[in-house]
Amino acid sequence: MDNDVLIVRGGLPLRGEIRIPGAKNLVPKAMVAALLGESPSRLRNIPAVRDVEIVTGLLELHGVSVRPSGMPGELVLDPSQVERASVDEINVHAGSSRIPILFCGPLLHRLGHAFIPDLGGCNIGGRPIDFHLEALRQFGAVVDKDPEGLHLSAPDGLHGTKLELPYPSVGATEQILLTAVRANGVTELRNAAIEPEIIDLIAVLQKMGALISVLTDRTLRITGVERLYGYDHTALPDRLEAASWGCAALATRGDVYVRGARQADMMTFLNVFRTVGGEFEIDDSPGGGIRFWHPGGDLKPIALETDVHPGFQTDWQQPLVVALTQASGLSIVHETVYENRLGFTDALVSMGAHIQLYRDCLGGTPCRFGQRNFRHSAVISGPAKLHAADLVIPDLRGGFSHLIAALAAEGTSRVYGVDLIDRGYSDFDTKLAALGAQAERVAEAA
Repeated sequence: MDNDVLIVRGGLPLRGEIRIPGAKNLVPKAMVAALLGESPSRLRNIPAVRDVEIVTGLLELHGVSVRPSGMPGELVLDPSQVERASVDEINVHAGSSRIPILFCGPLLHRLGHAFIPDLGGCNIGGRPIDFHLEALRQFGAVVDKDPEGLHLSAPDGLHGTKLELPYPSVGATEQILLTAVRANGVTELRNAAIEPEIIDLIAVLQKMGALISVLTDRTLRITGVERLYGYDHTALPDRLEAASWGCAALATRGDVYVRGARQADMMTFLNVFRTVGGEFEIDDSPGGGIRFWHPGGDLKPIALETDVHPGFQTDWQQPLVVALTQASGLSIVHETVYENRLGFTDALVSMGAHIQLYRDCLGGTPCRFGQRNFRHSAVISGPAKLHAADLVIPDLRGGFSHLIAALAAEGTSRVYGVDLIDRGYSDFDTKLAALGAQAERVAEAA
């Protein structure tokens, strides 16, 4: 945690316009994909988030040139001088992100060896790398673990294989794609993740020369090729950030135009937003977006289950829960993706929200966390009058949700650990100011 504190005077509706950049869950992965090419790549719509900085640092350690093109939000990545980096240099990034695990396949193809430091990321539940390592072993990688991290090699090269994920993990799907595209032979992946960010990564790889078929029943078929080349790509907009600002508009009874938001990626969220009582308007013109607003009156309670795409995304759940504290009646939220993602509600309760957590699957469908002692269902009773509090941000989406609660609450809150929000929300201080929020970041002595 850094020493920055956000001082938030709440109780004011957010009103105005902001612009969202490319997806935080796509851009760093597309940057890793540039390692696979034999010529420079050009990537646009880059968000100013921490994961981009981390991947830039790791790419540069391995000899990849990463430089601004001269156009705002655009990078040129030249992998023509890829080289091995020292363990000590790589370990500087230990614990900072989970993105480094995705370097495995590209580095094995380019150098025959990869070292991956200890991983970090948000503490929202188990996100084991076992899927990644088992998949890499099936491709022919040898994985050695030591206290420093993971050393991988491929003495006989990487070869296509058949895999089926026990759960459609986004990270494991990305790993397999980045490894299979240059593996010898055909790879078939069943039960793959098919989030929009995955499809956009497939588009990037296809531009590079990859052969990837998206079949029915969550199946991907990848035919390995000998060479890949650079790409020219504009990242899809960040649908998760767009929904966060939509929920902030709802919770504060505001009106926020999110320029860059795209309807096609958010249809499930928009249905729920409207069911709760929010209003939105789609602008399909070039450079358009989505306007989200609270139309007045009471919000409606709902029963909701999170799920993998095309279901209701787990990253949409936490911001929406804050808005549901203002709905009239009982709402039920069943989290099926991350077992500990409802822990952020403790802070909301301290602010006056009425939320109870349960170990049972309160949704219509039993999930893999049922009977496993995880509090993964929430009952929210509203409307609740929120009051200011001192808040410590636990993770990226939970942290932004705490910020929404502070904006909706009466009084002045102090929000600690805002660097975690920087990981996924580009220039959020500037956006808050554009929406009329009274929020100021200050540095406190350690």
